[in-house]
Amino acid sequence: MTRRPDGGPARWFSPCECGFAGQRVPGAPTLLYLPGIDGVGFGLIRHHEMLAMMFSVWCLHIHRTSFERLVEHVEMTVRSEVSGAPGRPVYLLGESLGACIALAVAARNRDIDLVLILVNPGTSYHRSQLQSLSGFLDFVPEPFHLSTPGFLNFLTGNMMKMTSTFIGHGIYLEEGGQALSETVTSLRLYLQLLFDIFPRETIVWKLEMLRTASSFVNSRLHAVKAQTLVLASGYDELLPSNEEAQRLWGMLENCRIRHFRDKGHTLLMEGGFDLVTTIKGAGYYRRSRQTDFVSDYLPLTPNELEKVIDSLGILNFATDPVILSTLPDGKIVRGLAGLPREGPVVLVGCHMLMGIDSLPMVAGVLRSTGINFRGLAHPFLFDKKSERLMPDSSLFDVYRILGAVPVTSLNFYKLLSEKHFVLLYPGGAREALHRKGEEYKLFWPEQPEFVRMASRFKATIIPFGVVGEDDICDFRGWLSHSLTRYSEFTNSWMQPGPHCWMYTISLFNMVTRTGCEIILCT
Repeated sequence: MTRRPDGGPARWFSPCECGFAGQRVPGAPTLLYLPGIDGVGFGLIRHHEMLAMMFSVWCLHIHRTSFERLVEHVEMTVRSEVSGAPGRPVYLLGESLGACIALAVAARNRDIDLVLILVNPGTSYHRSQLQSLSGFLDFVPEPFHLSTPGFLNFLTGNMMKMTSTFIGHGIYLEEGGQALSETVTSLRLYLQLLFDIFPRETIVWKLEMLRTASSFVNSRLHAVKAQTLVLASGYDELLPSNEEAQRLWGMLENCRIRHFRDKGHTLLMEGGFDLVTTIKGAGYYRRSRQTDFVSDYLPLTPNELEKVIDSLGILNFATDPVILSTLPDGKIVRGLAGLPREGPVVLVGCHMLMGIDSLPMVAGVLRSTGINFRGLAHPFLFDKKSERLMPDSSLFDVYRILGAVPVTSLNFYKLLSEKHFVLLYPGGAREALHRKGEEYKLFWPEQPEFVRMASRFKATIIPFGVVGEDDICDFRGWLSHSLTRYSEFTNSWMQPGPHCWMYTISLFNMVTRTGCEIILCT
């Protein structure tokens, strides 16, 4: 390789082949990837194929230019995309330096519908180790500047985590050795490429640009109104990303955060992280100005479904659920033979304790039959303020990944009109958080309006029940009273106090007595 000058204007390129366009969902929005300090877009190497199914993906190749020129270049591209598709949002996926560019564009274009996805944003530069690195590089001769531990981590992240990404899991030792050899060779070529594109003066220039970008954006954060999702690594070696995510969450009016506690600075390149699943789980995928939870939903990929089932492994092992269904002749059989295969269908049931039977049932039916139950869920699961009460902000993401929608008459209408299988619990949160002595009790409204809606679309109504879950816990009086108060808070849509989570978390001190049975009656 020969060293080439990095002058010239910034350029856009597509990391996907032309054939991906035919596999993309209709009306897909544009996603512009703004890379970090490497400037060439290595971060998309694991995600571009899946992203190409959801977005029209373009990647920015950064050459030597000023931060203001980069912002203007991205701004011009954004305006061009908006003029071509005025009803669609434009996604800006920014990593470290690229996150600063995305925030700057959003601050200068408050009238444009933007969705920002910020990965370990560089707005925390002034509180990081990178400040001292720029001055240190002045005393290090070439090519030894790339061996500086801090900078090498900044460019490559955790090598072992990146290696496990390409090797995979569950393979034999011989295959693993061969894959490891190929990966090490690839990493050697990658480092050789770094020597080629990162002379010392280029590194100093990019660190200086990151300093400028951080100062520029921090003085304009108050002007950012765009929908924002911040992805923060817990083991970021160079930037205090966790603390910065909390700061941005407090300053930006429309912001959510997702923490990845075991990941390093190069989050996008590390194994175990799926950008597409994260976007879907946070509820940040939309193809119009407002999120349509029915039409914007993308079905689970096989890999996503397996991850959901794996996350429910302990619960399934402890309860050992059994599903029974009723055939048209009235015979009860084990399995889902009695479940219709065509919609529209409304499955109506009563909530058990905390509603923990819902996820295993939906995931199990999806894996067995390919039928995705679209649950009508409490708005509390979709409100960004409710995430502040949770020990993990991504706690409710699995519901959105499995297709849950806020319970409204409009969403119910849309699901039935598109012949979906709709999962409905008329008793709501009050039924799920019942008090002592209310096991298996229904809290349905006197006039269930879902019958009228279902009859309009000639939908099949399937009542079902769960047996066993309400018997696995012993309640104390104060706990039942606390759950009732929590239910009243959520049903009246009042802001719950932070003490409510303490009561619900103590429910996990359970004494298992029996398994659970789910019975579907047609």
